[in-house]
Amino acid sequence: MGHSPSGHDHAAHDHHHDHDHDHDHDHAPTVTADSAKRVKFAMYLTAGFMLAEVIGGWVSGSLALLADAGHMFSDSFALGLALFAFYMGDKAPDKRRTFGYQRFQVLAAFINGLMLLGIAVWIFIAAIERFTQPIEVLAGPMMTIAILGLLVNLVVFKVLHGGDQENLNLRGALLHVMGDLLGSVAAIAASLVIMLTGWTPIDPLLSVLAAALILRAAWKILRRSAHTLLEGTPEGVDVDKIRTALEDIEGVVSVHDLHVWGLTPQDPLLSLHLVVRDDMSHQVMLQAAYARLQERFGISHATLQVEGEACLTGGDCQVTSTTHP
Repeated sequence: MGHSPSGHDHAAHDHHHDHDHDHDHDHAPTVTADSAKRVKFAMYLTAGFMLAEVIGGWVSGSLALLADAGHMFSDSFALGLALFAFYMGDKAPDKRRTFGYQRFQVLAAFINGLMLLGIAVWIFIAAIERFTQPIEVLAGPMMTIAILGLLVNLVVFKVLHGGDQENLNLRGALLHVMGDLLGSVAAIAASLVIMLTGWTPIDPLLSVLAAALILRAAWKILRRSAHTLLEGTPEGVDVDKIRTALEDIEGVVSVHDLHVWGLTPQDPLLSLHLVVRDDMSHQVMLQAAYARLQERFGISHATLQVEGEACLTGGDCQVTSTTHP
């Protein structure tokens, strides 16, 4: 799941690990517990109303309602997955997963993004078929179910929006619900047009519009979660500024083999080699470097290797710093 901060033999060099998690994780259990409660409530409410939309869409013949029911089915699954991800994230590290299981939340968000993508494609295909083979739509029942669906989605959205918005897993679930909101609005608009004009093509037409917006949301969550899974540099972390800040410390000659990644977007991890002057105390230099990382960049889980001469233990010495792009 994570990197071993350094893959070299450090027997002849000072190699200190700071595993102080106070900055990163003191607030995590509270945030996770609150978010988990919100997700559980939203899951029950969404799954309950999904059945009403399936029946309403089938009886009325509305693709917009069936599409929204499909969203809600996906939401129920996604919220259940999110809940399981919160549970997994709380598990303590073990011999097989020394970084713990927090990365599972990112994996769950990635799966949610794929599901959103699949739903959008399904709506597009169903809409094309409906254009070529239109059927009668009962606007009255469609309107009633769509309005109730909108109210349910608004409640779920408010519940989830009150949670930790920086949590990628919760954000993925929230994007699902936003897709539901759009689906409900589209169904209401379509039923109103059919009721007033009798023009049934508005039903698949507005479904396509909702699918396009869902596709956009899916791309965002897939891009962000894939970036984290590929151990990309966390958002808001500037590696050039980190390098400059450390090289400004008196006694530091250079910084190389610098890597920054994250278990989740909120948990940045760092490793680097710090070359210092021979007359400087390694312990003093480490304390100064850790303090600067903590104070300026909020990074408290870092592994720093102090060297008296550049590249004694290998690593990426051709460039000043390296990130996981």
